[in-house]
Amino acid sequence: MASEPMSPARRRQLIVGLVIGAIVGVGISLWTGFWLWLAAGLAVGLATGALMKPPSE
Repeated sequence: MASEPMSPARRRQLIVGLVIGAIVGVGISLWTGFWLWLAAGLAVGLATGALMKPPSE
């Protein structure tokens, strides 16, 4: 089962989702004092980046 290579737009979308998730996770972690919010933020960012429709080129 061969998978297609990931397009640059899709790769950028996943990276942006991870970065936004990391920023939100760190912010909530600092606010609440509970460090596992960072992992939750990364998971939500990755899921959002994976589920969003890629931008049209």
